[in-house]
Amino acid sequence: MEFVTGIKEKETINIADIISGERYGSTVKLNGAVHTIRDMSEFAFVVLRKSEGLVQCVFEDGRLADFNIKSLREESTVEVEGIVHKEDRAPNGFEILLTKIIVLSEPAKETTMPIPISKWKLNTSLETKLALRPVSLRNIRERAIFKIQEGLVRGFRDFLFAQNFTEVRTPKIVAGNAEGGANVFKLEYFGKKAFLAQSPQFYKQTMVGIYDRVFEVAPVFRAEKHNTTRHLNEYTSMDFEMGYIESFEEIMEMEQAMLLYTFELLKREYEKELKILNIELPDITKIPAVRFDEAKRLVSEKYNRKIKNPYDLEPEEEVLIGKYFEEEYGSDFVFVTHYPSKKRPFYAMDDPKDPKYTLSFDLLFKGMEITTGGQRIHQYDEQVDKMVVRGMDPEDFTNYLMIHKHGMPPHGGLGIGLERLTMRLLNESNVRETTLFPRDVSKLEP
Repeated sequence: MEFVTGIKEKETINIADIISGERYGSTVKLNGAVHTIRDMSEFAFVVLRKSEGLVQCVFEDGRLADFNIKSLREESTVEVEGIVHKEDRAPNGFEILLTKIIVLSEPAKETTMPIPISKWKLNTSLETKLALRPVSLRNIRERAIFKIQEGLVRGFRDFLFAQNFTEVRTPKIVAGNAEGGANVFKLEYFGKKAFLAQSPQFYKQTMVGIYDRVFEVAPVFRAEKHNTTRHLNEYTSMDFEMGYIESFEEIMEMEQAMLLYTFELLKREYEKELKILNIELPDITKIPAVRFDEAKRLVSEKYNRKIKNPYDLEPEEEVLIGKYFEEEYGSDFVFVTHYPSKKRPFYAMDDPKDPKYTLSFDLLFKGMEITTGGQRIHQYDEQVDKMVVRGMDPEDFTNYLMIHKHGMPPHGGLGIGLERLTMRLLNESNVRETTLFPRDVSKLEP
């Protein structure tokens, strides 16, 4: 009888095991994909691609008598053995003088790479990169984008765990939509009407009544027929909701502290990727906050732009607000608060001082909204009254109103668009650049 008793240590090692320098002069074994081959006649550089980065290997004629370097193809996966030498000009400061190569797999016969992924930057169109996504993502720069995105999610999770938040999982097939409107994907669900969730809003509010503080990182779906550089039909939302708040500013403070923690994590753990992408992290030690109506007035006066819509921010206005606070305060971020009630969802708490506005906010990053949040209505009668005023039938929200009927603490929260946050951080011009496999009005594959 055999038993599984844990992970067995492998003979192959990783880049991190070599970087310390302790293995210089010794024989090592590692595996990877052949990223590129540079044949120099009497010797060849075989560069392997691993999850951590690139490894330069040196093949010398005569040292591997039983192996023909001409037969080795890019994107083959191999296991190699060789002696480690310090080499400052090589990736990660070392190279491996090969003594053995075992080919584990090869690309299909007579297949050539459709794009040159070994180049530092793919000089091809976004549409081509997306159509060939399984291949284009192997490029070093493309991979770095999504390692940075990993770091953003890590920072979000780690920080909130430290602040006593509980991670939850909420349904993505729902009976009603949280945001209202018609921009929902409808489903046939065993003879019943159902939708893909636009937001985890109802469920995260429910869970505040159970755990006080909760968060989730998960996909959300918007059936909007847009084709802009900033919208997707499926994106990743990083949500948190917190109870027993005294004001909606506590939510803003929590987000600022989370971003500060996350950027420090990136600086510490993702230095290599930041360097590859030539990214300088913004100063997040303090974020200015401005009321919605004041923000519109400031940019209207400074940039001589007429206010067209008093109830919402147009994309051009967001850009100008970002520009204003970068010029006046040196900040890439700005909280815009107190959005008009008529443009906020029915669960947004109105400002007691002026019910035309809400205790809500957006966070703009380099002129683009990446976060929407605010305080929620927690009293049952108040929530029902607002529904009725808006022409909604409270009977359609019986399950949601159950939390109000049976008591809820003052609470609020937010949702951050992960792909947009990554896009602005990396100074990309299209959110699809920072989405692994984008879904929009025209793209359902790969």
